[in-house]
Amino acid sequence: MANSLGTDILIQAQDPGSTASFYVRHLGFKMTDETPQMISLHGDHIVFFIEQGPFCPGSQCCECRESQTPACGKGLRDSRCEIVKDEPDFPRCYVKDPFGLIYNLITASE
Repeated sequence: MANSLGTDILIQAQDPGSTASFYVRHLGFKMTDETPQMISLHGDHIVFFIEQGPFCPGSQCCECRESQTPACGKGLRDSRCEIVKDEPDFPRCYVKDPFGLIYNLITASE
């Protein structure tokens, strides 16, 4: 049996509304559902759920392909994101958003 990963990602945030707004504005997600406890966002290839609750830090890392979504990397770089690791010779650039999620920005040549 082959390994398979689903297309759903769930994080917890203290303020799901502002968290969702960030992902809609900077990563191009569309809000598809909102309840008092959870907001659903849809992208081209994933469904992103933001649940009311404390952020649980871990080693979560999403990949943002700038060749497919140029605004993704620009939006993350221009916002309140922290560059965690930048190794242009590798190339690898890890960026942490204001809500603790880490992205590996993949450039067009990769």
